[in-house]
Amino acid sequence: MHLLDQIPLNLVILAALTLGLAPFFPEPHIWEKLKMLAAGSLTRPVDIFDLLLHGLPFLLLAAKLARKALA
Repeated sequence: MHLLDQIPLNLVILAALTLGLAPFFPEPHIWEKLKMLAAGSLTRPVDIFDLLLHGLPFLLLAAKLARKALA
């Protein structure tokens, strides 16, 4: 948790808005991968890696906000 506290919140927000949503057009990658996951077509390793890569900033942001709310 100490490492999580050292990362500035504004940097995590920036990462979620850029890496998390990139590419922006025609639709964000994270949205495309979540739709694939819901449809059951997220089977290729590259797609799973892509979901983790684009989802990590959002998970980090959620963890930081939860830690801040509980502190």
